Amino acid sequence: MKSTALMLFVALMSFSTAAFAQTDAQPVALAPTEAQESFAAVKALAGEWEGVVHIAEMPEITPRMHVSIRVTSRGNVVVHEFQEAGTLLDPTKLDHPVTMFYVDEDGLNLVHYCDAGNRPRMIGTRSEDGKTFDFELQEVGGDPTYHMHHIVFIVTDADHHTEEFTFMMGDKPMHARFELTRTESREDWTARDLAAQ
Repeated sequence: MKSTALMLFVALMSFSTAAFAQTDAQPVALAPTEAQESFAAVKALAGEWEGVVHIAEMPEITPRMHVSIRVTSRGNVVVHEFQEAGTLLDPTKLDHPVTMFYVDEDGLNLVHYCDAGNRPRMIGTRSEDGKTFDFELQEVGGDPTYHMHHIVFIVTDADHHTEEFTFMMGDKPMHARFELTRTESREDWTARDLAAQ
């Protein structure tokens, strides 16, 4: 009786070891979630962009801006930075906020590290045609008196997209629209950096 139980135990252990080995050798691919698909579309914007910004409340001001979008952290984060075109990168200037995109809890998240000194966090939804990403405010870390309240990205094609920002100045909204054209793709600057090594 003892030897039968021992043989059964050994057989079961061999079977489960083989099953685990087979599972490890052939992982099951899960379909990407909607948030992961949206994040992949945001990653496709990686590169350098330039264009004019239109401020609805100040139509006479139309500065030219430069936007840099890059994928980092082993593909888990997209970093978006903008500054006035033709200027040196200066972190002390007011026009250099950083926005981070990532997937968390099956949602496309955005944290905007604002030059107003706070951190609005937003959750994005993608339109049915996959071209518009609408980010709604969830919370503001820091003083919310002046904060980024709403962000929309509209992808026209691989080389053109629009970014719309609503910034709250107390209880008064300001609306900015960036019409951007790609100047350099992620592949372009990756090849350039590799050639420089």
